[in-house]
Amino acid sequence: MPLNRDTKYVKSINGRVSVIGMGTWGIGGGFWSPDYSNDEGWVRALRRGIELGMTLIDTAEMYGGGHSEELVGRAIRGFPREELFIITKVWPNHARYDDVLKSARASRERLGTYIDLYLLHWPATDVPICETMRAFERLIDDGVVRFVGLSNFDVDGIERARQCFSKYDIAAVENRYSLLHRIDEASVIPYAQRNGMLYLAYTPLEKGEFASNEFLRSIGRKYGKTAIQVVLNWYIGIDNLVPIPKAGRIEHVEENAGAMGWRLSKEDWDAISNHFRRA
Repeated sequence: MPLNRDTKYVKSINGRVSVIGMGTWGIGGGFWSPDYSNDEGWVRALRRGIELGMTLIDTAEMYGGGHSEELVGRAIRGFPREELFIITKVWPNHARYDDVLKSARASRERLGTYIDLYLLHWPATDVPICETMRAFERLIDDGVVRFVGLSNFDVDGIERARQCFSKYDIAAVENRYSLLHRIDEASVIPYAQRNGMLYLAYTPLEKGEFASNEFLRSIGRKYGKTAIQVVLNWYIGIDNLVPIPKAGRIEHVEENAGAMGWRLSKEDWDAISNHFRRA
């Protein structure tokens, strides 16, 4: 089955990624705690999302103590690997040089494939950032990962990390961002855009907060789309930004995919931006 081609180009990876990704927090368990109760359902949801063109998948070693990575590995089997962009993260208590290498290789083993983008999940307060970044460079050299980045970092933190590299650079940053949580508009998002970096927005749907919003529903009626699809399409309109809503259930995955393949008018995009800036 040919995959949907609604993608955007990102300079830092010299390639294209799907305009919407799939997040996996809560899939396969919670904070280091695996949950095997719905493995088949989670795998089906992820596979359905890939079929619908959401080929960027975000996970982490912490999610379910690695079980989320195992489920992603199961879900991607049979799909063309070059069509996928797999992201995972190392927890800051593994930020020492040797621990980073060990964690990344364990993640690769659970995924059953190389890692497209490897992120430091949060700043590590007790490990010099350059120690972690040296390990990241080694992982690229060894072919374990293709690109590296940071999660939950501000611009100063990103700059400090970038100064550590001798051969490579930060390709992406993943932070919380939504129409209701727009702090990064003043700093990190413009920085990522100026530097050609991928910006990944987690919690873009605010855990269902937008679903019943009447303003968004009114916009959606013009396009035959739901409020959720309108919000996700609004994010698509931001250069270098890819939202990563959770992909836990097939019906949600299918609704999310309905945000691709069309675009809000500039007038509607601006109206949404301004409406939530006032809210």
